[in-house]
Amino acid sequence: MNEIKCECGHINPEGTILCEACGKPTENDQSKEKLLDMRYEGSARRSQTYNKTIIDKVWNFFSSVKVGIWIIFIILVASSIGTIFPQKDYINQAIPAEMYYEQEYGFAGKLYYTLGFHDLYGSWWYMLLIAALGISLVIASLDRFIPLHKSLKTQKVTRHESFMKRQRVYGITVVDGDSSEDIEKAKQGLLKRKFNVREEDGNILAEKNRFSRWGPYVNHIGIIIFLIGAMLRFFPGMYVDETVWVREGETELIPGTGGQYYLKNEGFIFETYNSESSDEIFNSAISRAGEDAIASNFQTNAVLYERKGEYIVGAEPELEKVKEHAVQVNQPLKHDNYALYQVDYKLNEFKSMSFNLENKESGESFGPITVDLLNPQETYDLGEGMSVELVNYFPDFTLEGGEPATKTRVPNNPAFVFRMITPETPEGEIALVAIRQNIEPNGTNQNKMTFAGVETRNVSGLTVRKDLTLWILGTGGAIFMIGVIQGMYWNHRRVWIRRNGNEIMLAGHTNKNWFGLKNEINKALENTSISIPVDQVEAEKALEQKIEKKEEA
Repeated sequence: MNEIKCECGHINPEGTILCEACGKPTENDQSKEKLLDMRYEGSARRSQTYNKTIIDKVWNFFSSVKVGIWIIFIILVASSIGTIFPQKDYINQAIPAEMYYEQEYGFAGKLYYTLGFHDLYGSWWYMLLIAALGISLVIASLDRFIPLHKSLKTQKVTRHESFMKRQRVYGITVVDGDSSEDIEKAKQGLLKRKFNVREEDGNILAEKNRFSRWGPYVNHIGIIIFLIGAMLRFFPGMYVDETVWVREGETELIPGTGGQYYLKNEGFIFETYNSESSDEIFNSAISRAGEDAIASNFQTNAVLYERKGEYIVGAEPELEKVKEHAVQVNQPLKHDNYALYQVDYKLNEFKSMSFNLENKESGESFGPITVDLLNPQETYDLGEGMSVELVNYFPDFTLEGGEPATKTRVPNNPAFVFRMITPETPEGEIALVAIRQNIEPNGTNQNKMTFAGVETRNVSGLTVRKDLTLWILGTGGAIFMIGVIQGMYWNHRRVWIRRNGNEIMLAGHTNKNWFGLKNEINKALENTSISIPVDQVEAEKALEQKIEKKEEA
């Protein structure tokens, strides 16, 4: 590594533009600008120094701010495309995703599924984009923070003349006699304004709010922690967001718990507002909507069970009661980092249907048979040589191309294909029986199935939540806001005063709010003979305007 030795004796790493100690421009300073670029104190950044190995090239690629912006842009575009069609968790679960998108949206849907946009936030390439953004933030921060911190830590009080002259705020005062008294007064003025003052050979460096320079890097740390929390959501056991529907009297496995927890619905309560029990202000709204239309409460009287022993597929689990809880809106059942929220319900879902086998000619009926709509039998024996076979069952009946089919596995509109067997018809007669429909393929059946009754029950919809990443996301967000405040409400200000014979050179720099810096310098120089420094940028603008006015005249 080629090192650069400054005339002040400090050895700078290769690529340094301004000496870390005295600020004198090195041979690497090719800028023709009148003022120095002080963003990183002219320090040697790794990305601008090394470009030989693969590691160097990777480092240089991710250290670029442009690359980081492009990664953010690609993530935003991908996220936008992910909202065109619903994600896989919000489609009809009865139809496989590979079929659903093509059926619903044609070629666009097929392409959407093929490219993985149907599960965007869980796709491997989206995770790679998030990881690339995190890598970019880490490398870009280290590439700038380390040399900047080193430069600020090693900076000397006495700065080179060329460094002083090329600062935006600069002034020089010629004095007669001893200038120690003026410099001391300036020092006290700076101390009064909370500057940290260092002295060396009669020269002064006054500095305050250096911590504000680390604001952007604190922001990056917060974002990185936030991204880590977001990515951890895709690790098993860290984040669960599932939905479970539990019918009254049934016990269901709670999804996302790895077969560990089960929930029983002891009963579902549904209550509505009515004009008698409500305040007068709500009576008109209740009257318009109807007294059975506005729910005042819906809750699940739930019992939580925990499985004992190992989970064996198909085996009846051994359950131990854990707790009971009335799950209502905003009153979830909580246990072991899981929370079950009441979010939906379905009233009067069909549980079972009863039918009679009836002879058309005599009107004599036999039965009834009761069909469990979730677990139907294949054969129902009526005795005396009569039976009914369930040939096919369509829980949510529809016709597709003239053929019977089911839209879902939920018994919203049940239909049955029965084979009716009697001594007179030993080979059986076929009939399609649905709500208010009784279709005979041949139209010559001697028997028919007649509706004898229905049993319903309520179904409770609950959301299962588990989030072990919230504290990570919260920590990242809090650190990010600290960085925002740190860099927004404070600014790094420095003032250099150097004696050079009978001259007093004064220069100032800040990363923002030049007006505030100049105001503090002006107040610190009160009661001294040191001239107020000039803002060279404003002076140059004023000169240009003066020249323009002369040319116009």
